[in-house]
Amino acid sequence: MRKNYLDIVDPIHGFIRIYEHELSIVDTPTFQRLRRIRQLSSAHLTYPAAQHTRFEHSLGVMHIAGQAGHALNEKNVLEPGNIQILRLAGLLHDVGHGPFSHLFEEIIQHKKTSHEDFGKGMILKSEIGDDLSRNGFDKKLVAEVAFGESKRQFMNEIISGALSADMMDYLRRDGYFTGVEHAKADHKRITQSFEVHKNKLALEQSALYSFESMMYSRYQMFKAVYFHKTVRAAEVMLIEALRLADDEFGFTSFDLNEFIKFTDESVLSSIITSESPKLKRARHLAEDYQNRRLPKCVFESITSQTNLKNIDTDKLCAKIAKRSKVAQSEIFVDRSVTPSISLAPFKNEPESIILISHKNKSSSAKEIPISQMPVGSAISGFMNILRVYTAEKNRKKVEIASKSILGDLK
Repeated sequence: MRKNYLDIVDPIHGFIRIYEHELSIVDTPTFQRLRRIRQLSSAHLTYPAAQHTRFEHSLGVMHIAGQAGHALNEKNVLEPGNIQILRLAGLLHDVGHGPFSHLFEEIIQHKKTSHEDFGKGMILKSEIGDDLSRNGFDKKLVAEVAFGESKRQFMNEIISGALSADMMDYLRRDGYFTGVEHAKADHKRITQSFEVHKNKLALEQSALYSFESMMYSRYQMFKAVYFHKTVRAAEVMLIEALRLADDEFGFTSFDLNEFIKFTDESVLSSIITSESPKLKRARHLAEDYQNRRLPKCVFESITSQTNLKNIDTDKLCAKIAKRSKVAQSEIFVDRSVTPSISLAPFKNEPESIILISHKNKSSSAKEIPISQMPVGSAISGFMNILRVYTAEKNRKKVEIASKSILGDLK
């Protein structure tokens, strides 16, 4: 009897089963492109083994979303057909990522668009959508669940948010490939404890410790990996190179046919091999990035307060350049802001979690503010980081100027 699935070996989950209708999507050029987009963009220059891609992460999210769906089905909350919708949404939640993953988001954010917008287009207007329809799936529903727009809020939350399959996979996967010990996420314990209350995803009271452990792991990973000062040193160079080259290559154009051609290496190669006189600086930055000639951090402020929010980085850079007598083009001011707790599907920071208690054949639900949890109170809010970078030759002058201007920041 012919199997209608394929089992693949994965270092995080052991085996991931992919069914025929999912495999036909995985085999499309649009999805295969994710093999050429690193999950952590520039982190491999600091953590050499962090070469994993959006491709295997997407398979992992599909796997965990399926586990969550089966758990809810056993509790008579979710219909069997919607388990497949969850798996497909998990598989396709990152299909719209551009080259260098979240780095590309920093380039396109001024155009008020995101990888989710590209992802919707790919699901609805590419061969992926055709494939979904051919196999009897509602491509619009898959897109809604993948990007947090379904009327069934708990399905949205399984894909993205504080209890999401997305976070449960990337924490463990990123921790594994960077070798950082902070990344702990007991996804089996959490998914088996899923409940639904008033259309929202809830958690059994007994799994609260696993949730808190995951939240703290994410917080630690942002400090140790995602916003590591050397990781960001590479990224600020690359962001500037992409901005300078955008008019020439149209990296932020909204033509899907062109967009799906962009991968990490194709974009880097396009900049480095360009002979345009206008791209001299972009070329120089891209070559330095490729050869790991990174700027040095000469000033750093990390705070959970919002006192960095209104800083104009361009004006600050000009001010530091004037005081240090170093060319502004040789100074990078990086302001990074991230919520300490993973955002809910509507991009707002979740304020609470619903806990379900089962006792004497009866159940009760209570909504607990995350700020009242021991871990939540310590990490809720936003992590604000301000750093100044420059080349080694300018290090002392820029450091003195930065501290004289920013020395009162804590």
